[in-house]
Amino acid sequence: MENSSKTLKGSALVVCAALLWALDGVIRRSLFTLPPITIIFFEHLFGAIIILPFVWKALASERLLVQEWLMIILISLLSGLFGTLWFTTALLKSGFISFSVVFLLQKLQPIFAISTARIFLKEKLTKKYIIWAVLALVAAYFVTFPKGIVNFSTGSGTVIAALYALGAAFAWGSSTTFSKIALKKRSHSYVTAVRFFITTLLALCFMIIIHQTPSLHYPSLSQFARFALIAVSTGMLALLIYYKGLQKIPVKVSTILELTFPLVAILIDAILYHSFLSFSQAIAAIVLIASMYKISTIRISENETSIQNN
Repeated sequence: MENSSKTLKGSALVVCAALLWALDGVIRRSLFTLPPITIIFFEHLFGAIIILPFVWKALASERLLVQEWLMIILISLLSGLFGTLWFTTALLKSGFISFSVVFLLQKLQPIFAISTARIFLKEKLTKKYIIWAVLALVAAYFVTFPKGIVNFSTGSGTVIAALYALGAAFAWGSSTTFSKIALKKRSHSYVTAVRFFITTLLALCFMIIIHQTPSLHYPSLSQFARFALIAVSTGMLALLIYYKGLQKIPVKVSTILELTFPLVAILIDAILYHSFLSFSQAIAAIVLIASMYKISTIRISENETSIQNN
């Protein structure tokens, strides 16, 4: 029963993090005038400053192994920096690839997460899990695209734009597995802090390389306030909650639970911007929730069977 409670708690935490990430788009609306790399730099800088007092003692006393350093640097590079940059770049190439195709390719993220978890973490994929995971992926697709219709309009830069979107899906999906590895011996707050510091430095280095340092002077006071809000809500706080949950459940469960994001994004669109769900989206949303629930219960059953066998 203890393992069952642990799995439920971990699942709930991952869903809470996904809910916060879904709200992220609302906060960022006034930041769209800034270069993406500038947004990445400031949100991680604010997050690093805020979390520092809470992890100062751990940072001063604990020493990461070389393998752990490499793992967190890889997570920072993939998830913190390139994932966001590639996704944004794909969206900016709307003249070559349709907006919906970018999101369709981004939905491949769970495939990369599950595949890397199978390779690096040796997580087994049961037949029941695969069935419900496929159903959840299909439901997420129909939640995102009304009636399942995708506009595949093309242009001369379609291949490049598609590769950027695919790169973002790979970066975010694979970093889920690497985060699981990094969390084996370190606390979620410790890993979050180190990741924020490293991503801030990586973003600054990237800005210098691409000559974007003048953009550091662009943000207004209100935009700086939004950076702080992102840091304590959809940024640092969401990541802390997510890592806490990830410590309790396998990647194959967390990556499906993260599909809460497209569902909540659709609901936010309906409530705030009066763009309502179609009948097909409503049905898909119900299927998505049911699939996520079944995936959690399958994992609980596996834990209980393991306890009985032992």
